[in-house]
Amino acid sequence: MKTIPFNKPSLIGNEIKYIRDAVRLGQLAGDGTYTDKCQRAICQLTGSAKSLITHSCTAALEMAAMLCDLKPDDEVLMPSFTFVSTANAVVLRGATPVFVDIHPETLNINPEGLGQYVTPRTKAIFVVHYAGFPADMDALADVARAHGLYLVEDAAQALGSTYKGRPAGSLGDMAAFSFHETKNIISGEGGALTINRDDLFGRAEIIREKGTNRSQFFRGQVDKYTWVDVGSSYLPGELIAAYLFAQLEVEGAIRARRLSVFDAYMEAFEPLAEGFGVTLPKIPPHCTGNGHMFYFLMKDIEARTHFIQAMKQGGITTPFHYVPLHSAPAGRKYGHTPGPMPVTDRISDTLVRLPMFFDLWSDVEAVISTASEILDTPQ
Repeated sequence: MKTIPFNKPSLIGNEIKYIRDAVRLGQLAGDGTYTDKCQRAICQLTGSAKSLITHSCTAALEMAAMLCDLKPDDEVLMPSFTFVSTANAVVLRGATPVFVDIHPETLNINPEGLGQYVTPRTKAIFVVHYAGFPADMDALADVARAHGLYLVEDAAQALGSTYKGRPAGSLGDMAAFSFHETKNIISGEGGALTINRDDLFGRAEIIREKGTNRSQFFRGQVDKYTWVDVGSSYLPGELIAAYLFAQLEVEGAIRARRLSVFDAYMEAFEPLAEGFGVTLPKIPPHCTGNGHMFYFLMKDIEARTHFIQAMKQGGITTPFHYVPLHSAPAGRKYGHTPGPMPVTDRISDTLVRLPMFFDLWSDVEAVISTASEILDTPQ
């Protein structure tokens, strides 16, 4: 029986060629030729003024938390339906993540009524673009402006997506991207921070370089570099950057292939969803996606468990996703949940993801056929 994984990293273009070239150039530490190439490409893709690649999206989020100048007793509004890094970046600064519910159709933070959770301690809103579809950024920006808050995009899943014609990554004060091997554009591990405010970029360079002004020194702006601020070692090496640049070069082709898989799933399941008792992704009319993810919402957790197990027996991996942070042990210890979370709890119990990766196209029909048979068979 052929097995189909949920994800499989792929070599697509010049990855190996550029890694060899990075070795030939003689600099394996970061901030070399390929770091510069990646940062220019990311700015072009996102429309952001500045970008800095990092060793992970987690690192980019931690940098964003420092740039928001978070301190103990500060609060940050964020969805509970997200990866732990979104909250950890806040907790590591001594601040409190405040978990709020998500919109039932987009699965993104719900701007409606969000202002009621703003207190004098609130410093920022961390927004997650779930499944690659940007949140309602205009409404969220209104809340941020009204209360003087930083607006940070956790765009880990959203490179290449747009909101009202504007690219993800250019929609907030800052945005964090992931190049983990499960994402569209990969480098094994990797990330980037895009910065859309001129007043933040100089400090961002310092934070990424362990709190030193090393970048200014190499540009000849200071005569020596020294420790000037808080920071950490967030810079990836040139081998990572070389692999990443090869992927960034063909981002459009990768996105098109993944969108073709997304469209095939949607075309196959949309006419049958109601009869199968499943809900398909709702594409906001003001957004374009990037084919990052395709998911079902099942009727209950028992139906989802049955589906996952039956797909596994058919050789196909279909995982669920986040356990809500507000219900996790660390979420209860470090976070605050000021209101009910019915949508988050329901989505967490019922969401299941189908395989999605660049080389999947030849096996899409097998996934569709197996899933349809399972969904059409009474438990």
